[in-house]
Order: sequence, then C-alpha cells, then structure tokens
Amino acid sequence: MIRYFIKTLLLFSGLITLGCSTPPIPPEVEFAAQQEHNLWKTEAHKYTPERYARYKDALRKGRDDIIREESKFRWFRNYRAVESEFKDILKDGNDILKEIQQIKDTKSRSTESQISIFENKISMLKELTSMINEGRLSRKDLTMAEIILTEARHLYEKGDYADAERKIGAMTSYIKSAENAILPILNRYTDRNQIAKWKGWVKETISESRTKGIYSVVVGKIERSLILYRKGVPFRTYRVGIGRNGSLDKLHAGDNATPEGRYHIIRKVPKSRYYRALLINYPNEEDKKIFNNAKRKGLIPSKAGIGGLIEIHGGGKDGMTYGCIAMENKHIEELYNTIGVGTPVTIVGTMDYENRVSSTLKSL
Repeated sequence: MIRYFIKTLLLFSGLITLGCSTPPIPPEVEFAAQQEHNLWKTEAHKYTPERYARYKDALRKGRDDIIREESKFRWFRNYRAVESEFKDILKDGNDILKEIQQIKDTKSRSTESQISIFENKISMLKELTSMINEGRLSRKDLTMAEIILTEARHLYEKGDYADAERKIGAMTSYIKSAENAILPILNRYTDRNQIAKWKGWVKETISESRTKGIYSVVVGKIERSLILYRKGVPFRTYRVGIGRNGSLDKLHAGDNATPEGRYHIIRKVPKSRYYRALLINYPNEEDKKIFNNAKRKGLIPSKAGIGGLIEIHGGGKDGMTYGCIAMENKHIEELYNTIGVGTPVTIVGTMDYENRVSSTLKSL
C-alpha cells in the first residue's frame, strides 16, 4: 500500500512538473498572421482569387485546430501537427506572394503599353477630327476616353494594375464610338479609286484652262484650299471653309454637304448675305443621276429634294456653311473681280494620294 502511494505521489508530482511547462503556440502562427496582412496589402483577392481563397480556407482550418488544441487540459496539448500545418500555410502564402509579384510585373508592362497605345490613338483621332467638320461627332466620346485614360494612368502609377486595366476596358467603348463616327467619312480619303477619280477631274480642269487660256478654279476639301489657275498654271491659292458635313459628297438638300464634281460659274452676286458670291451650276447632270439612283435605293429621304444654290462666297473661311465654299471677304473680292461667268470650278475631296488624312490614318 505504501509503495502504491509513493508511485501515485511521484506520478502526480510529474504531472505538476509537466503542467509548469505547457508547450508554446508555434511561432509560425504569428508569422502566418503577418503574411495574411501582406497578402491583403498586395491585393491577392484581385490577382490570384482562387488560390487566395484556398489559402484563407487553410488558414481558418489552422486557427480552428489551434482553438481545439488550446481547449484541452494544458498537460495534454500538443502543437506538433499545428506547427506542420502552419508551415505548409506559410509556404503556400510565400508562393502566392511570388506569383502576385510576377503577375504585377507582367501587368505593369502590359498596362503601360496599353496606356501608351491609347494615348497615341486618342491623339491621332483628335488630329483627324480637326481635319474635318464632322469631327465634332467624335469629340464628346474622345473627351470621355481621355478622362478615363487619365484615371487609368493614375491607378497604374499607384501600382493598382488590375483596376487600371478595368478602366482601360471601360474606355475602349468610347474610342470605338469615336472611330465609328468619323472613320467611314475619312476612309474616302484613302480610297485610291476615289482619289484617282478626283485627280482625273482636276487634270481635265487644268488642261481646259491651259488649252483655252482661261482661268479655272479647283477646290480641295481636305486641304481646305481654293487654287485659281491661269492658263493651266497656279495663280493664287486661298484658304476656304466648307459645309458642316462638307467632307461628304452632297446627295440632297439639307445634308449640309459640299458637292463634288466639275461645275462652272453661272452667276455673279455682287451683294450677297455673305458679302459677294459666285453661284455654280449645282446640281449638274451627274448630280441628278446620282440623286435619282440614291432615291430609288432608299438611301435618302423620300421627300428630300436635290437642293441647289451652292456658292463660293465671303463671310470668312473659318465658319461652317450649309454646303457652300466660304472665303475671307478680301479674298472673295479678289476672286470675284478676276473670274467671270463660265469659269470652270472643280470640287474634289483631295488632289493627292498621300494627303493629310491618309498619312494620319496610317499611324492610327
């Protein structure tokens, strides 16, 4: 009995001794808490959402295991399994951090490249809108695109590449809308068949001026120029304005487009609403044929007329007209006093394959 008592006492003493040295929580648990904070700061939920979700699940399980172990009587706690579990969590977290850094490096280069590309694109589109009166149709969209791109650049500089990319994605619809508004118009000035047709008209007009020893007028829309030829040789060049939708060929009354074709002066108007004016014979036979075909195909309103009263007049070269060609008053005065009724007037989109629009579009 005494011997049994002594053994029991020794066992109890041993348990008391063990109780005084309860095993500590592994330091990996604290390291994991810091790592979790670092992953949050690096926005792991944005860059590696699925892997980060699995990491968080493992972390929650690990913390539950600690709570279970701590709920035991302190003499029976054992953190070896928890320590191993948290070592695995730390390894996975470090791998995620490395992956995020690689993703960020890639996104940084990609985002910077996209921002640069779109900055150039917006700049080119703005330049193109300045070449045609119809450019006004794109400017609101381009302004919105510019604002969003500025926000994207700000996010990029902060290192928030994911949100910067989202901004860029939101901006592209405005770029597309701006392009859709003006590219169909601008593409006329890159169409070599169309330009060849225009060049042919100009060549015939200059040839007539040379052969007959007379004056002739050639207007280039995209160049905003009126060239006065004398005996086939350029004599004067003037800057001009054209219709509100002047980059397009006129189809019907009210379209605010400036007609294209070979015409001539049919009347001189000494006192015009726009100082002085030279009336041309629009619509000519070719215009009437095009108008009738377009109407038959339903391309123009059924009640629309073909229009008329297209003039070269004063009032200033910087305004938009209803389809006429506008000049500074002093220049229309000079032209009015130089040419007479019957003078050939040819109006074309451009006189050169390599014009302002085609050159800029190549950079787009």
